[in-house]
Amino acid sequence: MTSLSTSTLAALEEMLQNTARSAPADFMPIYLSRSAADEQLVGHLNPEFTPYLQESLQKKSIPLIQMGNDKLTIQIGKPRDLSASLYQLADRMRMGGYIPGWRNEDFAWVDNNGHKYFRLERAAFRTFGFRSMATHINGYTQGNTIWLGRRSETKPTDPGKLDNLAAGGITADETPWVSARRELWEEAGVPEQIADQIEPVGRIHMRRPTPGRGFHDEQLYIYDLELADNFIPTNHDGEVSGFIEISLPEAAARILADEFTSDAAFVTADFILRRNRSQ
Repeated sequence: MTSLSTSTLAALEEMLQNTARSAPADFMPIYLSRSAADEQLVGHLNPEFTPYLQESLQKKSIPLIQMGNDKLTIQIGKPRDLSASLYQLADRMRMGGYIPGWRNEDFAWVDNNGHKYFRLERAAFRTFGFRSMATHINGYTQGNTIWLGRRSETKPTDPGKLDNLAAGGITADETPWVSARRELWEEAGVPEQIADQIEPVGRIHMRRPTPGRGFHDEQLYIYDLELADNFIPTNHDGEVSGFIEISLPEAAARILADEFTSDAAFVTADFILRRNRSQ
């Protein structure tokens, strides 16, 4: 592999130390509550959204939802009841124009023990700052090249940016493994017998405010997949405009030039550093 400069490696290392940022101090905390003494912080609400939501809830309340001046509280109930209440809340925000890109696809909120508490429209997760999950797959060759997809210009987030070979949100009824294999076929045309060879390599926790939207909080499940030299990715779902196969030093340069989505930049930087250490 063409060597990477010490300064480039240092820049990638420094970048990876800043994957999880704190929510801004003026964002309203959202708690999942069993009682006043048993509350868990699960989200953050942009202060630009709070006046509208407070006024809406004062006019018509929603079961299990309480909003004060300093926090939004979600009372724990049966998952079906909790999901129904949160869907009502999301519909209110959608009507106010605070949830763009509604997908009619559910994500699940899962605690640190793996228990699912509720499911909700995926576009609402960022508005409320709920932690979601996604899979990202690094597609590489023995020649130390890496395949990257370029996001379609019609994508609601990060159009035209570089992305991993395949990446996408884990839906409410999927495991990371199932999601990774599905995304590989839909986004890159990787057949099942090849997708079965994905190697799980870890997780990256991404947390950052997104201007005008909310708070992005997502666990990225990372996989590596070795591809044959003659394999050419082919997109099937219209979400990728094309693919490029490049060296790791070029990928690093493009990361530092801000050509990637934020998530894919961290995932690719992690891959480059791991490969560099193994040489």
